[in-house]
Amino acid sequence: MWGLLFVLAGNMLIDALEVSVMVVAMPAIGDDLRLPMTEVQWAMTGFALGFGGLMLLGGRIVELLGRRPVYLIALVAFAAASVVAGLAEDAALLMATRFVKGFAAALTAPTGLAIIGAVFAEGPDRNRAVSVYALFGSCGFTAGLLLSGALTEVSWRWAVAFPAPVVLLLFALGVRLIPGDGRVRRRTGTARRPPADALRRLDLLGAVTFTGALLSLAFAIVSVPSAGASGRGIRTAGCFVAAAALLAAFVRIERRAAHPLVRPSVLKAGALPRSALGAAALNGSYLGLLFIISFQLQSTPGRGPLWTGLALLPASAPLAVTALWSGRMVSRFGAPWLIALGGALPLTGYLLYLLRPDPVPYASGLLPTLLLVGAGFVLAFAALNTQATAGVPEAERGPAVATYQSAVQIGAVLMLTLVAATVTAHQQPTPDLRPAMALVSAAGLLGLVVGLAGAVARTGRHDSRTNGPRAGGTEPHGAPDLEPNTSVRPSSTGPDGSRS
Repeated sequence: MWGLLFVLAGNMLIDALEVSVMVVAMPAIGDDLRLPMTEVQWAMTGFALGFGGLMLLGGRIVELLGRRPVYLIALVAFAAASVVAGLAEDAALLMATRFVKGFAAALTAPTGLAIIGAVFAEGPDRNRAVSVYALFGSCGFTAGLLLSGALTEVSWRWAVAFPAPVVLLLFALGVRLIPGDGRVRRRTGTARRPPADALRRLDLLGAVTFTGALLSLAFAIVSVPSAGASGRGIRTAGCFVAAAALLAAFVRIERRAAHPLVRPSVLKAGALPRSALGAAALNGSYLGLLFIISFQLQSTPGRGPLWTGLALLPASAPLAVTALWSGRMVSRFGAPWLIALGGALPLTGYLLYLLRPDPVPYASGLLPTLLLVGAGFVLAFAALNTQATAGVPEAERGPAVATYQSAVQIGAVLMLTLVAATVTAHQQPTPDLRPAMALVSAAGLLGLVVGLAGAVARTGRHDSRTNGPRAGGTEPHGAPDLEPNTSVRPSSTGPDGSRS
């Protein structure tokens, strides 16, 4: 069983570091392929699009086809995309591989915890397994900064291709160790056929329209700086119209679908909408900040990829160090006020960075900002995950987690495209990063407002009950509840939103 845990936790680490690898490698990719910032940002946005746009479809695929085959196929796809990315000479091909890797992560991330729930007995063994899984996921982002910094010094191609042999090793071990999930006929040894209405249950049309709407919106946003050029204004406006039309079509499809990807009952359950908005703002503003800092640092003589990776560690290391205690912290203090305080600290850091004179000194400007953002994640992200599913019925918890994770990735897509477009629009005659940092600060303010609203609402409900439970009483103590046949409530996530 512990060999199986190594496979699942190892893949979780790879999923988590995929984003931080790009944070450091993007400037080198842009220089080598001669891409402007509005195009090279797709290296990060493409992964978030595949992850968030297809997370709901991924859960449905696993439900219909089974955990083992889907997990193994996703590993092979991830490895193949890594190899192609390392060899890519064309920007479009590189971005396509990032989308494929995001989709592969959308298939494996929810399935890993479900496999743990099915294999490890409830109690100490399961709690220990979940702790190891959470620790690997939380450490992934930090490991990606260091590894990408070192590899990008040689070539960014090594930074994007190195997961291939690791994932293929995990695949070889997984073939031997990942068990079937009840869809295998014990007598014949053959897999059970998918149901006759599998395609209808998948809701492919809903997945295509939702992902298409996100892609069109992202493309429209990054096209705004060049909209004044001949003919490009019409194309930009067309992308906005297409995004609105596809989103309207998605809503219409979901209302009529017999098996919708997004269930109305899930969206109305507990604090899920508020938690999803808060997590999207926190994750989006965080990645927007790292995007700005990475380009700023690597444009300074003597500060290359390795220096950048080391410089960004204070923003991610605190979450990795405290991952095993996040559940206890939520149980002790309750989620609402942790979320509010966790929203206030990053906003303070963003404003500090925004108001410092240019160039921003590392020790007195950049370092305090990174430490404040890291502390905000320690307090808020596990609490947001816990709060998101606290009032959700057991039968709806799997779809609720998938919906929440999709929102986290959508926050990354929107903020990265907005930041890239804003920096591009203010780079003449010299780059002015303040408008982009103002956007990041606005997203941080949104996260704080959402957190405070939840804390005040929870306090009001608590005060109105004579014998009501203390805040945070519905949250798990230590490890999350695990359900063998669904996605599960995570105890924490990485800075990129990857479930751990």
